Amino acid sequence: MESLKNVKLGDILVNSNALTPSQLESALQEQRQSGMRLGEILIKNGWLSENQLIEALSTQLHIPQVSISRYRPEPEALRLIPQVMAERLKVIPMRITDEDHLMVATSDPLNLVAADELRMMSGKEVDFGLCPGSQILRDLSRIYTMQESLDVAEVEVVSSSTEGIELDLGQAISTAAADDAPVINLVNTILEQAVKDRSSDIHIEPFEKDTQVRYRVDGQLFNATNFSRGLHPAVTSRIKIMANIDISEKRKPQDGRILIKLMDRRVDLRVSTLPTVYGEKTVIRVLDQTNAMVGLEKLGFEQQDRDKIDRLLKVPYGIILVTGPTGSGKSTTLYSFLERINTPDVNIVTVEDPVEYSIAGINQVQVSEKAGRTFSSVLRAILRQDPDKIMIGEIRDSETANLAIRAALTGHLVLSTLHTNDAPSAPIRLGDMGVPPFLVASSVVSVIAQRLVRRLCPDCKMEYTVEDHLCRSLGLPEGSKAYRSRGCDTCRGTGHVGRTSIFEIMEMNEEIRNRIIDQETAVSIKKAAIEKGMRTLREAALARVLDGTTTVEEMLNVTTL
Repeated sequence: MESLKNVKLGDILVNSNALTPSQLESALQEQRQSGMRLGEILIKNGWLSENQLIEALSTQLHIPQVSISRYRPEPEALRLIPQVMAERLKVIPMRITDEDHLMVATSDPLNLVAADELRMMSGKEVDFGLCPGSQILRDLSRIYTMQESLDVAEVEVVSSSTEGIELDLGQAISTAAADDAPVINLVNTILEQAVKDRSSDIHIEPFEKDTQVRYRVDGQLFNATNFSRGLHPAVTSRIKIMANIDISEKRKPQDGRILIKLMDRRVDLRVSTLPTVYGEKTVIRVLDQTNAMVGLEKLGFEQQDRDKIDRLLKVPYGIILVTGPTGSGKSTTLYSFLERINTPDVNIVTVEDPVEYSIAGINQVQVSEKAGRTFSSVLRAILRQDPDKIMIGEIRDSETANLAIRAALTGHLVLSTLHTNDAPSAPIRLGDMGVPPFLVASSVVSVIAQRLVRRLCPDCKMEYTVEDHLCRSLGLPEGSKAYRSRGCDTCRGTGHVGRTSIFEIMEMNEEIRNRIIDQETAVSIKKAAIEKGMRTLREAALARVLDGTTTVEEMLNVTTL
């Protein structure tokens, strides 16, 4: 409490430029009239965010900040405090720091009554960690629900073993346990929480002592929970049953699909299993149409780029390629293009693996190797279906590449993706697949390379002056401003919330076509494209750095010179 006498909260906020002196004076006057706490008044009036208040309180009271999202509360700590009490006191037990101390997340560290109750219930001394109240209320139910599902499921599995012996991964209890309600509830909780957290992938990974569940959010993996190794076979079998996968086959990789409805949303889950040393690893791709960024405006296309795309999509025939590594958003960009050209007078047919999003008015075909529906066989059939526009999910081999070229040269607009690092490398890649250079030059209309960059968290980003040496290396004027973030609970301590796209659009012209026909290098093609006004991925990313969308570090991570 001595720190309260030494430094006032209002002075800390003013000195850190989080608050103006006039705002502080107005808040103090309202406090004298209403009796409310200063922090509550500042947040109510919109002068301060919760995260700014927590940071100031941490400085004033010398109490550390804790991130509920980034650091998972320990099961042993959660078991000490009942959920009903945690909800009433608005706290979350985080961890047992030693035999006699319990770390608890709270937004009100001066609540001595709460501290006494927690001490009596846990039998331990209570150390508070600061966390925004809204984050505690948001995550409290999820954390306790997940832990309850784990506790019940693990008790079920242990009780089914003989004489309490640790279950081996190869034991045949998996099928029986998968039918038990506790395991079903645990799997449902894992899936539901992944959707609520906007996860793109769920990783369920067996290791020597336990199984780790990780979610990929905004391109970054974070640990969601862990459970005992003995429970892993039951969880894997349950997921296999849901995905219509052979539960008796554990030696080969398998794929399946799950459709769920959650909060009136239809979510498509693509399941992949892979045998590892300690059991089968399961990765689930989450395809949530509600969160899909379909649409040129949502993707991050700037107005000048949207004008280019609109012009390109009006060409009667040819190929438009979207390139980039796996997970760079190529399919979403293609869906945005389809949405743009989808009109009643146009027959659009797609061949995809998988069909990620359903679009009304478009004939979408799912590839199935087992049924003989390969990209090439379906593409041949599509050409007999009187199409105007064709979308090929990915050009993977020589046969598909040559069929796509043939479709483009016979009067169809073809949209597809290709794995290359930048736009100028696409013609070289098609040549490697056996497509003659003169056919590439005559059929390709444009190549669009793209990447995804993480957006800075709006709650904790702050402006700074870029170092002089970095300005010189990036070609910026000295003293240029950029942004970085401190990390807060809103962004799980990562400093980023969501992602946006950056693009490199290479429109074909006579000079570029001649260089392709002459089989010149990607460097030579890139030089010609830049001379004609192409903005590179690095330049597009740099523009996003300067407007405060992302960081210099993120730009350097996803682009090259």
